[in-house]
Amino acid sequence: MTAFLDQLRQIVGAAHVLTDGDLAAWEQDWRKRVQGKALAVVRPADTAQVAAVVKACAEARVALVPQGGNTGLSVGSTPDGSGTQIVLSLTRLNRVRHIDRDNLSFTVEAGCILQSLQETAEKHGLLFPLSLAAEGSCTIGGNLGTNAGGTQVVRYGNTRELCLGLEVVTPQGEVWDGLKGLRKDNTGYDLRDLFIGSEGTLGIITAATMKLFPQPAAQLTAWAAVPSMEAAVRLLGMAHQHLGAGLTGFEVMGQFALSLVAKHMPQLRVPFADQEDAPYCVLLENSDSESEAHARERFEHLLELAFEDGCVLDAVVAESLAQAHELWHIRESIPLAQAEEGLNIKHDISIAASRIPAFVAHTDALLQREIAGVRLVNFGHLGDGNLHYNVQAPADGDPKAFLREQEERVNHLVYEAVAAFGGSFSAEHGVGALKVDKLETYQSPVALSMMRAIKNALDPLGIMNPGVVLARG
Repeated sequence: MTAFLDQLRQIVGAAHVLTDGDLAAWEQDWRKRVQGKALAVVRPADTAQVAAVVKACAEARVALVPQGGNTGLSVGSTPDGSGTQIVLSLTRLNRVRHIDRDNLSFTVEAGCILQSLQETAEKHGLLFPLSLAAEGSCTIGGNLGTNAGGTQVVRYGNTRELCLGLEVVTPQGEVWDGLKGLRKDNTGYDLRDLFIGSEGTLGIITAATMKLFPQPAAQLTAWAAVPSMEAAVRLLGMAHQHLGAGLTGFEVMGQFALSLVAKHMPQLRVPFADQEDAPYCVLLENSDSESEAHARERFEHLLELAFEDGCVLDAVVAESLAQAHELWHIRESIPLAQAEEGLNIKHDISIAASRIPAFVAHTDALLQREIAGVRLVNFGHLGDGNLHYNVQAPADGDPKAFLREQEERVNHLVYEAVAAFGGSFSAEHGVGALKVDKLETYQSPVALSMMRAIKNALDPLGIMNPGVVLARG
């Protein structure tokens, strides 16, 4: 492999082919559940270098693992333990190539940090609405590769809906330029949508043209205590009816999830903590293009109706942008607080919003009956039917032992319930290597056959992120 590594050094520079020292930042997944071993970490600077690296890997039959910010939760960008795979880090591809204000779009490279893109849009008086907890370190290429969701899907859609075009390096090292930025283009198969969500198994996204939006004239945030999950869903329906497209965020949080935030981050003031008649809280956001007065009038009218209906027991409305940020920070701190509590079993599921109350009632009772003392950390994006339905060890139990002994059983119980309620076991985190067996179990044979046909046609050598999404065949 010495000659091969020398070839890579000639392409990207010796300083950007890493083989020695501590490579844990690239070889270990974000949750520290899997530790791989790479032949090398290769850091190209532009699309031409990416293409040359891929071509060299194809010729040498060396597998590639594309990686952005390495913040994924499904082990989709971690090398295996063989020491034969290349980690292709795209973080040096971090330029904003072009901003087109009239087209409400910008063209950005795959290694751009999501938060930096939000800030770039804001500097131009525009909005890039993709927002998620890892936005300070995740990259847009990874967001596209997993079709990330986040907190504003209810209004703006997943990353797929925000993308107007891609630039992709194929498994043969060729470059497809699909960066036209068109909102209408029916010239054959939609290749863009083929690569979005493919987790680097069909090609490497090197750049994208993404949608921008006008900044809202006003943005209001409220935190509401609700008596049940049914009430939360009823509030969602009322918000759709009275706020329309102004509804930009709708999150649900169980009181146990919030109690972990209060326990491990006491500096955060959690509204309505431990309110016995309110097992859930809802965080909702309303954006308005007209004026703050207009937005506040509609928002307050919605809350008045919700109080009358009984689906809201108490509520606070942020009086400033700083207060709104504090409320969102509480919501976004749940995963970290859960990690502080100990290892846990995570689920990223989606179910039609109308069926979520029945699913939660059924699955809560099932898990509590089957595993004594189990604690349920239920929160997520109720507005688009996506729950992070996580399971924590009993309070007096060993979290590591619980994960080791109960993970497969818990996953089976939860995913069987998800399937029974017509849902999906992977909503926004991707399949990765972690859930390949679940795809084999819960995806239809016809769909799997088509997926394998696409994989074999585009990547006949099987060098693109092998073992991710689809089982090695």
